[in-house]
Amino acid sequence: MFNRIKNFASLYLQLGPRWSAFRAAYAFRLRTGLIRLQMPMGEWSDYKRLLAERSDERSSRLAVEARRLPDNISWDKQKAIDEADRVLNGEIKYFAHEWIKTGFPPNWSHDYVTLSGAPRHEGSPPSQSETLRSAQSDMNKHWSQISDDSPTDIKFIWEPNRFAFAYTLVRAYVASHDEKYPEAFWTLVEDWAKHNPPNTGPNWMDGQEIALRLMAWTFGFFQFFNSPSSTSARKAKFILLVAAQAERVYKNIGYAISTRSNHTISEAFGLWMVGFLFPELKHAEKYLALGRKLLERSAAEQIFPDGAYSMYSLNYHRFILHIYLYMIRLGELNQSPVSSLIYQRVESSIEYLSHLINPETGEMPVYGSNDGALVLPLNNCDFTDYRPLLQLGWYITKKEFLFESGPWDEDIFWLCGGEALIPSPSPSGRKESESPSPNGRGVRGEGESFPHGGIYLLRSSSSHALIHCADYTSRPSHADQLHMDLWIHGHNLAIDAGTYLYSGQPPWRNGLAHTSVHNTVTVDGKDQMTMVSRFTWTNWSQGKVLKHDENIWQGEHDGYKPVFHKRAVMALEGDRWLVIDNLVANESHDYKLHWLLADFPFEQKENLILLSLDGMKYKMQIGKVEGNGSFSLVRADPNSTRGWRSRYYGHKEPAISLMLEATQPQVTFWSFFGLEDDVVEVVGDELKINSKIIPLVEQSHTR
Repeated sequence: MFNRIKNFASLYLQLGPRWSAFRAAYAFRLRTGLIRLQMPMGEWSDYKRLLAERSDERSSRLAVEARRLPDNISWDKQKAIDEADRVLNGEIKYFAHEWIKTGFPPNWSHDYVTLSGAPRHEGSPPSQSETLRSAQSDMNKHWSQISDDSPTDIKFIWEPNRFAFAYTLVRAYVASHDEKYPEAFWTLVEDWAKHNPPNTGPNWMDGQEIALRLMAWTFGFFQFFNSPSSTSARKAKFILLVAAQAERVYKNIGYAISTRSNHTISEAFGLWMVGFLFPELKHAEKYLALGRKLLERSAAEQIFPDGAYSMYSLNYHRFILHIYLYMIRLGELNQSPVSSLIYQRVESSIEYLSHLINPETGEMPVYGSNDGALVLPLNNCDFTDYRPLLQLGWYITKKEFLFESGPWDEDIFWLCGGEALIPSPSPSGRKESESPSPNGRGVRGEGESFPHGGIYLLRSSSSHALIHCADYTSRPSHADQLHMDLWIHGHNLAIDAGTYLYSGQPPWRNGLAHTSVHNTVTVDGKDQMTMVSRFTWTNWSQGKVLKHDENIWQGEHDGYKPVFHKRAVMALEGDRWLVIDNLVANESHDYKLHWLLADFPFEQKENLILLSLDGMKYKMQIGKVEGNGSFSLVRADPNSTRGWRSRYYGHKEPAISLMLEATQPQVTFWSFFGLEDDVVEVVGDELKINSKIIPLVEQSHTR
C-alpha cells in the first residue's frame, strides 16, 4: 500500500495535477458508461448530419497530386506491383516486415498472428478457442468496453486496420495502370465499413489507429480519384465514413492530449487533415483549427531544441516526422504553409537523426520503444532503413539530397513529384570541417551531444559509441540510463534489445523495456525506475554528464540511491574501446554488468569472447578489480528475456548476453572491445592494455 501511494505521488509530481485530474475524470466516464452516451454505437447513416447540404462538392485541395513515374527511376517499380498482388491474393504485411495470410478481404477483428500457428510468445497463452471467443464477443461491444491489455496483443488486430497496404496499391497502380488496384482499394474500404459500424468493436478503440487509417484512406482516395472504380456513389459514401471517424477522434481528443505523446500528434493531424481536405464537412473549420493548434503546440513541446524527441524513441521519432513532413507538403501544395516553428523543429530533427544513422545501411540504434509503426510505407526499403525518411526530410527542408540516389528516393517522388528528382541535387551531408551548430551540438569526429534527448556520441576511425544519459523532462520509454551501443565497421556490435511485444505472457509484457536487458549495470536485480504499467515509469532516474570530449565520455545517474553509478567510455587507438563502471555504496549489493551483443559467430574463453567480424576476430572482454566475479554467457534463453533482440515488432532473434556479477559494497567493472591479439590485464588499480596503462579506480566519488 505504501509503495502504491509513493508511486502515485511520483506520477503526480512528474506529470502534474492537470494530468491526474483528467485521468481520474476519464476513468469515471469509462466506469459509469458516460462515454458510451457521448459517443454511441450506431449506423453510418446516423452521421449524415455531419455533412453540409451540398456534400457532393469536391474542393480544389489535394492530399497528394496524382503522380506519373518519371524515366530512369532509382527504385524497382515491379516490387510494388508484386506486393500489391500479394494483397489481392489475401496477404497483408504486418509491421512493415512479415506477410501474414489473412484472406481478401480479411476479418477485420481477427488476430491472425496468435490464432495462426504457434503463439509468438512463451509461457502458457490462452487456448485458441478462448481467444477466438473473446475476439468475437468484442466485435459487438462499444469500444470503451474493450481492454487493450490482454494475454494476446491488440496490435495484431489493429495492424491490418491501419490500411498501410493502401500505399502499396497506389504505388502498383501508378507503375502498372491496372484498374484492379483501385477496385481492390474500394472493396477493402467498403468491407471494413460493413463490419465496423461506428463506435463498435476493437477498431474504434484508439484515436491514433483511426487517424492513421484516415491518412491511408485519403492517400488512396486522391490517387484513385479519377479511376473508373471511383464512382460518384463510392466517393459520396467515403466522405460519410471520413466524417464519422473524424468525429470519434474529435470527441475523445482530450485523452490523446493527456498522453503528451505521438498520439497527440497523430490524432491532431487526423483532425487537421480532414478539416483541410474535406471543407464540405460541417465541422471542417473546427477540426482544422484545433488540429493546427495541437500540432504547433506539440512540435514545440515534444521536439526538443536539439532535435531529439520527447518519447525517447527513434521509431516514434520517425513516426511523428512522417506526419509533420506530410503536413508540410499538404500545406505547400495548397498554398497554406505551416508555421515556422513546425518547419524549424522538423529541420532540427532531421539534422539530429543524420548524426545517428549508418549511411551505408540506413540503420539506427534500436533506441526506446519500437512498435513497428511505419506511417508512410512509400518505398522498397527495409523497415530498419531510415534513409527514406532522412532523404525526404533533407530535401523538404533544404532542397538537397543527403544521400546518393537510390530506392530511398521514392518518398520524394510521392510527396514532391518527379521534378524533384530531375536533375538530382548533389548530396550535401555534413563535412568533417563543419563547425558546431549554434545550439551547441558537435559534428562528426567530435564529441556530439544532444543533451535534451540524452544522446551522446564518440567516434573513432571506423567505429562509434552511442550513450544514453537523460535528464528526463517527459515520460521515459525504457529504463536504460548509461546504456551504450557500439558500432564497428558498420556493424551494430553492442546492441539494444528493442521491444518485441507490448502485451503477452510473462516475461514478454513489454519485457525488453527493463534495465536488465540493456548494456549497463543493475543493482539488486531492480530497474533504475519503477514500472507501474506497460508504458508508465515513476521515480524517474536522472542522468548527469560529467565530461565529454573527443575521446572520452563520463556520466552518472541516480536511479539506485544510495548506490551511485558512474560510467566512463573511452575511444582508444585503432577502434579499441574501454568502458569503466564504478559503483559505490556503504553496504553490500548485488551488482550485474550486462552486455548484449549481435549474434555473430563466436568463441568463448573464460571472461571473454572472440567474435568473427568481417574476416577478423574481435575481442570483447569484461572483468573487475579484485577478483573475477561470476561470469556467464547466454544465447536465446527460452525461459527469460536474456539473450534476445527484436528489430521488428512481434519478432525476436537470438543475441549474445554476457554478464559479470559481484556482491560487495563497491565495485569497479571494466569492459574492453578490441582485437584478438590485444593483451588486457589488471595491475593493482590499473588496467594494462598492451603497453598502455589506464587508471580504473578513482580516488574519490564526488557528488
